[in-house]
Amino acid sequence: MRILIVSQYFWPENFRVNDLSTGLVQKGHEVTVLTGIPNYPDGNFYAGYNFFKNTRQNYCGAEVIRVPVIPRRKGGNFNLILNYLSFVVFGTLLAPFVCRKKYDAIFVYGISPVLMAIPAVFLKIIRKTPLVLYVLDLWPESISAVGAFKSPFLLKQVAKIVRFIYKHCDQILVSSPGFIERIKEMGVDGVRINYWPQWAEDNYKIVTVKENSDENIQMPSGFRIMFAGNIGAAQGFEAIIKAAEQLKGCSQIHWIILGDGRMKPWVEEQVRLNKLENNVHLLGRRPLEKMPSYFAMADVLLVTLKDDPIFSLTIPAKIQSYMACGRPILACLNGEGAKVINESGAGISCPAEDFDALADSVLKMSKLSETELAAMGLNSRVYFERHFTRNILLDQFEKWLIVFKDKQYFKKGTDK
Repeated sequence: MRILIVSQYFWPENFRVNDLSTGLVQKGHEVTVLTGIPNYPDGNFYAGYNFFKNTRQNYCGAEVIRVPVIPRRKGGNFNLILNYLSFVVFGTLLAPFVCRKKYDAIFVYGISPVLMAIPAVFLKIIRKTPLVLYVLDLWPESISAVGAFKSPFLLKQVAKIVRFIYKHCDQILVSSPGFIERIKEMGVDGVRINYWPQWAEDNYKIVTVKENSDENIQMPSGFRIMFAGNIGAAQGFEAIIKAAEQLKGCSQIHWIILGDGRMKPWVEEQVRLNKLENNVHLLGRRPLEKMPSYFAMADVLLVTLKDDPIFSLTIPAKIQSYMACGRPILACLNGEGAKVINESGAGISCPAEDFDALADSVLKMSKLSETELAAMGLNSRVYFERHFTRNILLDQFEKWLIVFKDKQYFKKGTDK
């Protein structure tokens, strides 16, 4: 099949859509990716890229077509809005001219912002091509939850745009079953919605790290709680800082933070103000291929989200990565994510932003034996293999695409 993937973010930016395109190529499909000029997360164009350079490339067999975007710079609502809208405008105007093949399906990898689906909607209308949207963030709920926009008027307008996008999608895939009812409330028939969880790339696996490795040398001795990923408003870092402050007297407990994000300066300031330098260690971003080695050196891997109804519907993508590496997990979140941890026996969960419960859970896990922690890690891996394996999920996606190719399917509105 000829598949057009639309995603504002793509290689060399680090997103799971990269692995999706590679997997589809490996299965024999002809894949084209419509994307922007890479500038995430630092906000500046990557070296070697500009409006006219490297606008057409090849990534692991997929054709990559880039349209201009305004870089996000240092963040802030104004810069982000310009960045989002530039992809919408240039993508909509240029897609009919740069994506000229007859595609069997258009697939939108719908991380924030959902606005990136608009070029795909117009291309679908022009070309009469089936459109599939993968929803990984609910809009406008997610931007309201992190305080990006507080104006009821603006949120209402965003909701209208989301309804427009959903209306023109032939199928909507969701990364969490908790999203289904919210999307149905937007007027989407349930037969057009399917649960399709995320997976972890193949490099996420159980590994053994040598004691003299560079990664191990960076680690403090003691009980290590490791957080990896975006340091943003959605992650509820206030609870992590307060829990770390409560346990400051436990010198053997160390909080390892791998990643970057808009709240990292705030976290650094809080570490300094609360004199947590001996307990909280911010190591910055690390290469994707190195993450399994870092995870292997953690006693517990930490996943957190803010206490907001919208986040209780989410399964954070890092859960799949953690489980693939067979590590015990401490989850400070509500809803679907906590359900996965509890159901799998992969670790312990506590309520979102409850720093007292988080501190108590850390103490509890620090007192477990190596055998007990190893059992949690084994449960993680077993659950991953049953529910989140890449090949199984790609096979399911491929079956859906074969159905999507028959346009009569959408006219009849039948289930898969």
